[in-house]
Amino acid sequence: MKISIVGAGYVGLATGVGFASMGNSVICVDSDGAKVEKLKQGVLPIYEPMLGEHLQKVLEKGYFKATTNLSSAVRDSDIIFICVGTPSKPDGTIDLNFIEQASKDIGDALKDSGNQPVVVVKSTVVPGATEGVVVPIIERHSGKKAGADFGVCMNPEFLREGNALSDFFNPDRVVIGELDQRSGDVLERLYHDFKCPILRTSIKTAEMIKYASNAFLATKISFINEIGNICKRLGIDVYEVAKGIGLDKRISPYFLNAGIGFGGSCFPKDVRALIAIAKKIGYEPKLLESVINLNETQPLRLLELLKKHMPDVRGKKIGVLGLTFKPETDDIREAPSIKIVRELLKQGAVVKAYDPKAMDGFKKIFPKVKYCSAEEVLESDAVLILTEWDEFKKLDYLGKIVIDGRKIDEAKSARVYEGVCW
Repeated sequence: MKISIVGAGYVGLATGVGFASMGNSVICVDSDGAKVEKLKQGVLPIYEPMLGEHLQKVLEKGYFKATTNLSSAVRDSDIIFICVGTPSKPDGTIDLNFIEQASKDIGDALKDSGNQPVVVVKSTVVPGATEGVVVPIIERHSGKKAGADFGVCMNPEFLREGNALSDFFNPDRVVIGELDQRSGDVLERLYHDFKCPILRTSIKTAEMIKYASNAFLATKISFINEIGNICKRLGIDVYEVAKGIGLDKRISPYFLNAGIGFGGSCFPKDVRALIAIAKKIGYEPKLLESVINLNETQPLRLLELLKKHMPDVRGKKIGVLGLTFKPETDDIREAPSIKIVRELLKQGAVVKAYDPKAMDGFKKIFPKVKYCSAEEVLESDAVLILTEWDEFKKLDYLGKIVIDGRKIDEAKSARVYEGVCW
């Protein structure tokens, strides 16, 4: 099929390269000319395992192209994926400016086109946004009617950063929210070779499935962190507890790794957006608010443990291992490291930090931090482990004070070792 992807961010690139790797003809559109030129050369703007190698292959085969010209890209497309960002506003609601602009541009491009593509919203939008925002804008700017002149679907993504291509090729399910049967049929043909259940729903249901999925996983993380906080005071290793409850098929072991909380571009944003929309319709989502509140305070428990061994950090060298919210990504959005480093600097500590992928990005937020090698971080008065990168398992922690937020068992060889929940 001929596919255009509007937005060359994380979701757009993983989706575009994934479909191109399956032999489809993909054109990825982005307004950032510098990013587009890099993509043409096979250079990714993000770090994601295996994505760069696959990009090189589909470029060589001619299955993947990048451009800033949206009009030329979408005119001959069978399917147009909208993959632009939906960042949070201060009140937790999502900013639809990029969605609105993409819809306007697609509408303008379709105005004089004889094509009848299916426009698929893959960006994460709250229930009602596709039909209430995207469809009217495209109709207004194209002069065409949704369901007659062009199709519309909502197809949420469930990609984990650090595992995007694996998740793309091996999804648990494909959810297709369809405006009409023809639209859903076209999109289902694209997913025909995927070995997973395909669920066809209304558009609003598909939008809600995405939010409900992320809210549940975030809740599971905050739940095990709450249990971990209790276990810590009782002298119990929460990881042994998690192993015991995870063997229950109704619970499963996934997302039961206690620590300093979740971050990234999805869970915090999506839970806040669901809270905001619930309040807008007159419902008080107390459980979801508790999930966010616990996650906000969880990283600072690491500093409470540090205070037990170092009551005053002023002038002390505090080493930080890991800045990203999870390993195998360079993403620091909503990372617990931000709260922790900010508080350490506020208290007058000298912060030394290392991360294999995120130091350049972190420098933009905290230029006063000393960025160095992992070995230099270990030369600090105390060391905090904030991300579970595999290379941290190979370090020599003997003689150190280590406060661990991610359960690196090898760090237990330290002179003083404290786990945040164990």
